[in-house]
Amino acid sequence: MGIAGLSQQAQVTAFDGDASWTGYPIIKGSWYSGSGSVDVNTTFLTDTGTSVGSTLTLTSGARSETVRIAGEAFANDTNDPDVFMSGSDLARIDPGQAPTQYYAGVRPGTVPQAVANALDATLDPSGPVPGAVAGIQVTPNDNAELIAVITLLTILLIVVAGLGVLNTVVLQLRERVHDLGVFKSVGMTPRQAIAMVVCSVTLIGLLAGIVGVPLGVLVHNGVVPVMGHAANTDLPAAVISVYSWWQYILLGLAGLVIAVAAALGPASWAARTRTAFALRAE
Repeated sequence: MGIAGLSQQAQVTAFDGDASWTGYPIIKGSWYSGSGSVDVNTTFLTDTGTSVGSTLTLTSGARSETVRIAGEAFANDTNDPDVFMSGSDLARIDPGQAPTQYYAGVRPGTVPQAVANALDATLDPSGPVPGAVAGIQVTPNDNAELIAVITLLTILLIVVAGLGVLNTVVLQLRERVHDLGVFKSVGMTPRQAIAMVVCSVTLIGLLAGIVGVPLGVLVHNGVVPVMGHAANTDLPAAVISVYSWWQYILLGLAGLVIAVAAALGPASWAARTRTAFALRAE
C-alpha cells in the first residue's frame, strides 16, 4: 500500500476482529483499537519521519484513508516498513481483499496440531469461498530451544566461576598449610576448620555479586538497544527490563552461594588434614 511521503510501498497486515492477543510487543503507545488507528514498526517511523500520535495517509489506487499511528510494534521484519490495521479500515481503502491466513489461539492443555487438523477438515481447501485456506501450519515454539541454550550457558558460567574460587582456595590452603597445623595443634576442630575456609571466601563472593550484577545490568541496558538499532528496530521494555527487583537480589546473592559451594571441597580437605602432616609442611 502506498504511504504519503514514503517512496516505497509499505507491507500492510490487516486483522478481522480483535487482534491484540496475537502477541506483538508494543514499544511505544498501544495496540490499535477501533477505526482510523494503526500500528507501525520502527522502520516505518524512521523512513517517514513520523512518531506515535502522527497521522498518515494510506493510498491504494484512487482510494485513500487518513489514519493515526496508535503505537510502535515490535515485528520480525525490520527491513521494510510495516503497518498493522483493522480489516474494516482496509476494506474501505482496498475493498475485495480476502484473508490469506488465520491466527488461532488454543486453550491451555489443548494440542495445537489437533486444533489445526480439525480446522483443516472444516475449511474446504479446494472451495471457491474467499478466505478458504489450503492448509494450516502449526508454527513450532522455539522458546524451548532458546531456554535450553541459555540454561547451558548459565551452567557453564557457574562452573567456571566455581572453578576459579576452588583454584584460589586450594592455593591459599597449600601456602598456609603450616598455619593450619598450628591451629589444629591448639585445638581447632574440623568444623572450625571448615568454617574458617568458607568464611575466607564469603566476603569476596558477596562483593562479586553486589558489583557484578549491577555492572551486568548496565552493560545489558547499553548493548541490547545498540543491537536493536543495528537491526533497524527499537526494543520493547520487556526485552530491556528482564528481572524484578527481588530477582536482582537473588542474583547478587548467587556470588556468595557459588563461593561457598566451591570452597566446601578444600575446606573438607583442611578438616581432614592430620596435624603432624600440616606441621611438617613448608
